[in-house]
This record gives sequence, structure tokens and C-alpha cells, in this order.
Amino acid sequence: MARVEMVGVAKRYGKQTVLQPLDLTIPDGSFTVLVGPSGCGKSTLLRLLAGLDTLSDGAILLDDRQINDLDPADRDIAMVFQSYALYPHLTVAENLAFHMKVRRVKREERQSKIARVSEILGISTLLNRYPRALSGGQRQRVAMGRAMVRNPQVFLFDEPLSNLDAQLRMELRAEIKALHQRFGTTMVYVTHDQVEAMTLADRIVVMRDGVIVQQGAPLEIYDRPVNTFVARFIGSPPMNLLAGAFEARDGQPGVNCNGLWFALPDRWHNAVREGTVTVGLRAQDFALTAEAGQPQATVQLLEVTGESSLLHVDWQGFVLHVQFAGRIDVQPGQRIPLSINAEKLHLFDAQSGERLG
Repeated sequence: MARVEMVGVAKRYGKQTVLQPLDLTIPDGSFTVLVGPSGCGKSTLLRLLAGLDTLSDGAILLDDRQINDLDPADRDIAMVFQSYALYPHLTVAENLAFHMKVRRVKREERQSKIARVSEILGISTLLNRYPRALSGGQRQRVAMGRAMVRNPQVFLFDEPLSNLDAQLRMELRAEIKALHQRFGTTMVYVTHDQVEAMTLADRIVVMRDGVIVQQGAPLEIYDRPVNTFVARFIGSPPMNLLAGAFEARDGQPGVNCNGLWFALPDRWHNAVREGTVTVGLRAQDFALTAEAGQPQATVQLLEVTGESSLLHVDWQGFVLHVQFAGRIDVQPGQRIPLSINAEKLHLFDAQSGERLG
């Protein structure tokens, strides 16, 4: 296990800046997920850590030892790629043994490590096959095994599940999480899938345009997004955002969103002032109950998965995602009452998008 520190790390290609200078500490034994949209710099950050790209500025430390100038093979870091990157002319066993053979590890030790890792990953029966004879899930297990036999201080995963179908993604996601719990090795995982980020990580780093926007525990980021970008990116379906303005009624602070008035709970009273605001509402924080003075919503589309129902509704001109557990007997075009859990309401500055309070 190892602690990773990135100090003033930046990356430029000519005049194009891919990573702004940033500082990031990855705690020893943590499972840190870098998440963000395509082009945000998360894979570049991973490649810099692996040594596959060179820094433009800054330093990378592994347990206080600077590793900037070390070759990838000398960093004691193993990487699992999106494309599997298996040698097609080698069997599974030979792929697993390749790095150890290059390092002149004794044959008995190689065989012992291969047997142990293949048993953990459930690929013991595949050792004599070639990659072309494997399914996508089996190839990804082999790629993971090739990294595991090295027993590195840090594991890097670059969107390893993006080429798999939904069922396999769920299965391998659970296996990767179980591996971390079993071995406690420091892991850094890159994905654009916020569901993967929420389910795998004990720390999430949200990136955008080459900078770190927010980092912290998954539920901390979900419950207190620092701005509207994080609010929309973390959570499925994304958070609903409504344009509004502060307005008190009968001495009660609140916010008016095109005729929808929401009373503000005590924790938001210090944020009350004159002017416009953006209100954030999670899809799960609605109820099918009438509230005095609130107009009804019109159902536009219904998506039922069995365990939940997702409604797309028009509520006073706002197109919102509203999600309920179980099955809801409504039809497109139907008018329904809606209310919100005001305790779960979020407020953001209308101009900057930054969280208020």
C-alpha cells in the first residue's frame, strides 16, 4: 500500500493546456475514483501517475519519494486499461506471467502467483486459452490478473468496464470492490459513469476542464454538491434545477420558481437575500401529494423498470425528472399533484452556479 501525492501537477501539449496545475493526495489504502465528462483530464492524470506521459510541471510522490523521472516499470504501479491490452499470441497463463518473466522471477514463484490470482478471479480453467477465445468479461479478468500478480503498491484502472454489457459491468464492479476490501491496496479508478463512482469509491474526485471541482466521500458530494455542475453530474437521474427568486410569505423565507413557492428550512435562512437563485431538487425528493397553493404537474413520459417509476413532468414550465419506488398508475397527459421534501432542497447562486450557504 502507498500514499500518492500530486503537487502542482500540470500537463500541456504545445499551447493546449489539458491539466491546470493541481494538488491531489490519494490516501494510503483508499479507493479513489476520478470522475468527469470526456476531455476533463482524468485519464491524462492517470497516465501521468503511471509514467506513460511526462509532466509539464509539478511533482508526483509515492510515499514521499518522487517518482517523476522513473520509468513505468520501476514505479511499482500496475495499470488496467480499457482496451485490455493482452498479447494475442500468448495464452492466458503466459500473459499473466509476462511481467514476472521479464523481471526474472523464479518459475516456481510465477506459477504460485498465477494459480493464486487465477483462482481469485475465477479464470483457472482459462489458462491455456488465447485472448481470441475469451469473452470481453474474461479478457478483463485476465487484464486485472496481470496487474495483480505484480503485487504493486498502487492499482490504476482506466475505464476498465466501459466495453462490457450492463450485467458484466455490475458483476466486475462488485469483484473490483471485493478485491480492494480483501487486499487494501491503494486504487485509483477513472470513469465517466457516476454510478460506478458512487458504488466503488470511498473518495471521489470530480473533474472538469482540467481542474478538480470537488473531492470527498461519495455521499458528501451527493448531499452537498459545491455547484450546479457537480449537482447535475453526480446522481441518476441528474438533479433538477429551477430558476427562481427569494420571496418571503407571511414572514416565512422562501423561493418562488415561476409560481411554485417553496418554504426554506432553517438551514437555508442565512442564505436568504434579494435576487435570483437556482433551486436544486433530486428526483427522489418528491411526493404525490397536494400542497396548498401549488399547481399540479402534467405527466409527459413514464419509464417503469419494475422496482421504480421515473416520470418526466411539466411543472409550471419546468421539465423535471421525478422518481418513485414501485409502480405508479399514471398516463402521459395526466395531471398529478406534487410536493417536495423541503429539507432536501439545494440552493445555488444564479450567476456563478456555486452553492449558497
